Amino acid sequence: MPVAYELPQLQYSLDALEPSISGQIMDLHYNKHHRTYITNLNAALGAQAEAASANNLVKQLELQAAINFNAGGHINHTLFWESLAPASSGLNVLSGVAPTLNEAITKRWASFESFKAAFESSALAIQGSGWQWLVQDPQTKALELTTSKDQDLPKGGKGIVLGVDMWEHAYYLQYFNNKKEYLGKIWDVINWQVAEKRYKGDPRAAFGSLAGLAGHL
Repeated sequence: MPVAYELPQLQYSLDALEPSISGQIMDLHYNKHHRTYITNLNAALGAQAEAASANNLVKQLELQAAINFNAGGHINHTLFWESLAPASSGLNVLSGVAPTLNEAITKRWASFESFKAAFESSALAIQGSGWQWLVQDPQTKALELTTSKDQDLPKGGKGIVLGVDMWEHAYYLQYFNNKKEYLGKIWDVINWQVAEKRYKGDPRAAFGSLAGLAGHL
């Protein structure tokens, strides 16, 4: 039987990210949207295992799209929750808890403010649903900004440092269609300590226990 995935435990309460992200949005986003990705992923993996045991290659291929989408949704959201921390945590000041990453960002974009502007500009250019990423090239170690569509992971084996959900369900109940305001407020709850660990470690280490799942996408 395939591994049954579960909703990850948050390290903060649903209302702990207010006022940047409301408790109402977190409840919907975490308990409904993320849980649905996991439910659908487990169902698709179970059906694929049955198809494999029956040597039904056509059915296995038909299920792959659902597995890719829902596995990506599970992985991306898990990374997103880990990338956030309450404003009272002391983990939201880049220069204070992420000196190595802070130096790399300053070297690449000249200042943190310039980096934020570039990050937000890239995110606002996303058409439809997707994700904005800060990634590290595994060969050059250089930082880059990139986007992905729907629930795709960054292309090219890039090491994830930070990702922000740009689907409407991540902000619409609170910010309506004002994605720019959402992006402006989310910096107050970014967990730079986690981003620092990802930047300094193996690019695949960002996925933690989900590395095996990510490796199949």
